[in-house]
Amino acid sequence: MNYIDVINNYGENIKSLKTMKKFITYCADKLKLNNVMFNVIIVGNEEIHQLNKKYRGIDNVTDVITFALEDYKDGMNLIVRVLGDVYISYDKVKEQALMYGHSEQRELCFLTIHGILHLLGYDHMNKEDEQKMFSLQKELLDGYGIKKES
Repeated sequence: MNYIDVINNYGENIKSLKTMKKFITYCADKLKLNNVMFNVIIVGNEEIHQLNKKYRGIDNVTDVITFALEDYKDGMNLIVRVLGDVYISYDKVKEQALMYGHSEQRELCFLTIHGILHLLGYDHMNKEDEQKMFSLQKELLDGYGIKKES
């Protein structure tokens, strides 16, 4: 059993949240995640800017930021793996969906899986790691039927 919360702190109703929750369940199944716990928190630009500045020392708005709690590699066997939190700026979702010419739903799901993969240790700091992470993102989005144009 997984313990995944989606928290809307954006202050507006977001139509895509229902699809996003189903997409998260699909991704957890495909990634064979069992007994994991994490949160996806939807915020605005102001809140994500403050998080980025406070915790990363970067005085800019970003689209997604993750706080991974599972940084150990010692093989601990916990009943539930507490992965951490994914924060997504819905202001950025709207802006980037417009910029890239696809739906807010697609952008929200893209940023969600991007953040989840970061919680699982994926990164894109070099070409090889970027290829692995971005290929997996695309595979999961396409597999669920969320194409660039959707």
